[in-house]
Amino acid sequence: MPAQQGEPRPLATPDGLGLFNAAPADAAHELLLACCHSRRWAERVAAHRPYPTLDALLAAADEAGYDLSAADREEALAAESSAAPHPDAPPAAHTALRAAHAAYESRFGHAFVISLDGVRPGERLDQVLAGIRSRLANEPEEERVVAADELRRLARGRLAHHVGAAAWPLLPPNATHPSGMR
Repeated sequence: MPAQQGEPRPLATPDGLGLFNAAPADAAHELLLACCHSRRWAERVAAHRPYPTLDALLAAADEAGYDLSAADREEALAAESSAAPHPDAPPAAHTALRAAHAAYESRFGHAFVISLDGVRPGERLDQVLAGIRSRLANEPEEERVVAADELRRLARGRLAHHVGAAAWPLLPPNATHPSGMR
């Protein structure tokens, strides 16, 4: 089935890293921004292409994430949004999650971010709720550190998914890519 306008177009090839390395600069930049919406992070990761292995790319993404300034982190966090529970979740879960997200955003000024890599789908809602409740007790500076780490983990997971996938999504110019659970 072809992608609809504004959606990523998968390329039928097993070499996602090769496609990323050879992609036009604007396409690589758009993919990177879909992983972490910091222009500085995306520029830095894109500038070091070609990467010999996926592990080298992910290591460079991690390093760029550690080097983000407070303004770069704020830029990336501002682009994140609170994830909704699965549509089949009971209404009480939707209410609890909305309330928890609102409390977090009120306290810290940005969406709650958490990497759910390795968490089974049926456990994600509980993990998010527990994470928000736990992190609401953090002092703002402590939470900035935790959120930055989660943002790096999210970027790494998204990048591994997009570039490591058998069909790397080459984004059309000016398109945004859905980046999954935040």
